[in-house]
Amino acid sequence: MRGQLIWFNRTKRHGFIRTEDGERLLVQESGFEPGHTLGDGCAGTPVAFEREETLGDVARAVRVSVVAEAPRQRARLRHH
Repeated sequence: MRGQLIWFNRTKRHGFIRTEDGERLLVQESGFEPGHTLGDGCAGTPVAFEREETLGDVARAVRVSVVAEAPRQRARLRHH
């Protein structure tokens, strides 16, 4: 699945992801793949993950990794 990080607090070691369907999933620091842990101020970062059911009300994201966005192309100037 894909979505965006809503927020992540490194001190609390958790945050939330919003899926493409609008569902809000808990993400814990241990849910990130090695080398993909993010810090504070990363709202809006695109991520890929797997959804895991929990016994409580909130499902969580596991195997979370940052999705590299395609580089934006620069507009070309038109010559008249």
